[in-house]
Amino acid sequence: MDYVALQQYWWVLVSLLGALLVFLLFVQGANSLLFSLGETAEERRLIINSTGRKWEFTFTTLVTFGGAFFASFPLFYSTSFGGAYWLWMIILFSFVLQAVSYEFQNKLGNFLGVRTFQWFLVINGIVGPLLLGGAVATFFNGSNFVVEKNNLITDFAAPVISSWGNASHGLDALLDPWNLVLGFAVFFLARVLGILYVMNNVKDDYIIARGRLRLIGAAVPFVIFFVAFLVRTLLKDGYAYDAVTGVIVMEPLKYLHNFIDLWYLAVLLLVGVVLVLFAIIRTVVCKTYLRGIWLAGIGVVLVVFALLVSVGLNQTAFYPSTADLQSSLTIANACSSEFTLRTMAWVSLFIPVVLTYIVYAWRSIDKHRITKEEIAQDEAY
Repeated sequence: MDYVALQQYWWVLVSLLGALLVFLLFVQGANSLLFSLGETAEERRLIINSTGRKWEFTFTTLVTFGGAFFASFPLFYSTSFGGAYWLWMIILFSFVLQAVSYEFQNKLGNFLGVRTFQWFLVINGIVGPLLLGGAVATFFNGSNFVVEKNNLITDFAAPVISSWGNASHGLDALLDPWNLVLGFAVFFLARVLGILYVMNNVKDDYIIARGRLRLIGAAVPFVIFFVAFLVRTLLKDGYAYDAVTGVIVMEPLKYLHNFIDLWYLAVLLLVGVVLVLFAIIRTVVCKTYLRGIWLAGIGVVLVVFALLVSVGLNQTAFYPSTADLQSSLTIANACSSEFTLRTMAWVSLFIPVVLTYIVYAWRSIDKHRITKEEIAQDEAY
């Protein structure tokens, strides 16, 4: 592969990791409904042990997503994670709260009490998906930063390539209502996935019946927020760049043009939407259907993958700057060197091996549905 193909290859891989991360947010979604799905202490412990067996998959994918972004597109990493650090620090801190809550809520010497740690899980279940969705929305709506690569020459001793345009350091993203629209869409999607997963993984009639009812309450706002964001994105002006000069320009209907030019992404998007809706509707209508998480999960991965790929390919600036249009980041001006991308491409060939192990471990963990008897007899969260 040449340099351009390597840039596209790594953007596709990063997009796939992002899509898998959104699917794995079912852990956060279920935890956000902990006191709604579980009315008794025993029922809440069933839910916690269901999500507790998967939280490390979500956390590891989040770290891998960030690591892959750093290695392949370091200028984005330094600009976003360095400039918008308050936004990312809140996200990461909420995930740390999650890890601590799982491990210590039933340990001896827990002076805070079990319920406190359970509320920490609820906080992560709300804050994590909401802020992650808001952060991803900036790929479409832009962020307030400036990039000055000339500082590498003029200030060689301590160059600052990118800087944030205000003192909020990322929290200003939450002032854009359309960032919040996608944030709430991801939040309610996580709840939909969490309900579907718990219904499939926990063997308890009361939780399943409660979950089917809560599913309607999560699915309706998810559809409203997602459709609103998608329609607005397809109709808005987008950030395009000239492949030769690198000049950034505003192009009407840019994201709609991307899906027309890259028609296979439009197909993936439509198939994904259909799978998610079918899984939700069948779970609500059919009282014996409990496997909606798998169709919905595949659908979510397809939808998010198509959206993320579309925002980086077809000469599109994937991280636009609202402070200085020409500071917007593209896969061409934000990527690592050809040597780095090529070396990592060889390493990426081991990804199928890792995915195979994850599937094997997942099947081993979920071989049997969780029951109250199992929680009472075995070591549990």
